[in-house]
Amino acid sequence: MTQPNRYIRSLILITVVAVAAVVVGCERTPTDDKASTAKANPAPAPTNRVDINPAVRQNLGITFAKVEERNVARTLRVPGRFELLPTARREYRVQVPGNVELLVEQYQRIDTGAPLYRIDSPRWRELQRELSDASSQVTLAQTGVDSIAPFMQAHEEHHREIQNAVALWTERVEKLAALEAAGGARGDEVAQARAALSSARSDLAETLEKEAQLTARRGEVHAQLEGARARLASLAQSAASLTGMSTVELSATSNGQPLWQSIDRIEVRAHAPGVVDSLHAVSGAFVDQNDAVLTTVQPERVRFRANALQSDLGKLADGLPASVVAPRGGSLEDAEPVRGLLSLAPTADSDRRTIELVMTPSPTQPIPPWARAGVSAFLEVVVLGSARMELAIPLACVARDGTQTIIFRRDPNDPNLAIRMEADLGIDDGRWVVIKSGVAEGNEIVDDGVYQLMVATSGSITKGGHFHPDGTFHEGDD
Repeated sequence: MTQPNRYIRSLILITVVAVAAVVVGCERTPTDDKASTAKANPAPAPTNRVDINPAVRQNLGITFAKVEERNVARTLRVPGRFELLPTARREYRVQVPGNVELLVEQYQRIDTGAPLYRIDSPRWRELQRELSDASSQVTLAQTGVDSIAPFMQAHEEHHREIQNAVALWTERVEKLAALEAAGGARGDEVAQARAALSSARSDLAETLEKEAQLTARRGEVHAQLEGARARLASLAQSAASLTGMSTVELSATSNGQPLWQSIDRIEVRAHAPGVVDSLHAVSGAFVDQNDAVLTTVQPERVRFRANALQSDLGKLADGLPASVVAPRGGSLEDAEPVRGLLSLAPTADSDRRTIELVMTPSPTQPIPPWARAGVSAFLEVVVLGSARMELAIPLACVARDGTQTIIFRRDPNDPNLAIRMEADLGIDDGRWVVIKSGVAEGNEIVDDGVYQLMVATSGSITKGGHFHPDGTFHEGDD
């Protein structure tokens, strides 16, 4: 072979070796760099503590739940909903036909005595006329009763005078008769005395007859007065029923006339506080008798209704303590529970094999704003049986890392650290779970943010990295 050919072949070989050296350097240099970096900065020893400083807690939205004693084994938890009590709803209907004018808006909160609507009714005008006539009859009857007394007094005086005259003439006749027998009196004098006595006795009989007539008249006018008063009272009760005012208020006088006489339109007021739920008429509409105008409700008068399985009947009874808790998540998660006593429905559902549970809140506990009719929640009942109180945490505080169940306990000595722990769990009721070891009552367990902490500390979840052109995967960004 000639010398130029040998030279070309040597040049090609040198080029191939140089390229190979560059490739090997690309593949091995990062490893060598990492090894040298690792030697210079040895990795920290493994730890189960995670830094949760305020910035981390804010970014991850970390919240905590406290370990508390609960009777998880005896707690039955069933879903349900709030509903209004039958007495919480009130319907206002018109008792007379007329044109209505609404004074409230839908969903407006009202107090007792607040004006709701007015009715302009011809029937009210008729009732006012009847009240006026009845009032006049009472006045006339009272005048008749009052006039009887002077007549009776004058008659009694006249009766006494006639009785005195009869007594005097009787005595006079007796004396004259005695004198006549003794021969000292004339016969004509005796006759005149006896005639005067007879006339006096006749007048006395007439006064007795007049007295009987006056007594009857007195009874008649008293009966008329009672009848007029009864009619006026009945009409006043009708007016009170229509206006919603008492008879005393309607009878109160102003400017010399009773209040019922000055009322132009009937104004209906609220009988109880609440909220205007629905309007059944509009202003200016003509409503007939017994038509509904509006409906009010008292939203705080609620009860909770849930359905339990018939198989749980052996553990349930009337009067058991129960509470209603809001579903987890959202702004209601930390809402105050509603407590009360349990009542079982008198009958069960044979098709669904369930029985309704009703919990009426305790009258001494204020109803929280979130407990409204239609809101879904969970009923927790402490069922019959014997079980002890155990430490428990919300089930949402538990995360699963492969085959492990993990919780994060806030370090009691450093609130900016969370301790990763393998949870030693017991039974749960769907919301709370018994934790058997590793915690004490009052310890704080990470609730929101537990999954993010589990991912950050997991040894079984693939970390971030990148792929090379040859298909190999490397952790990190380089």
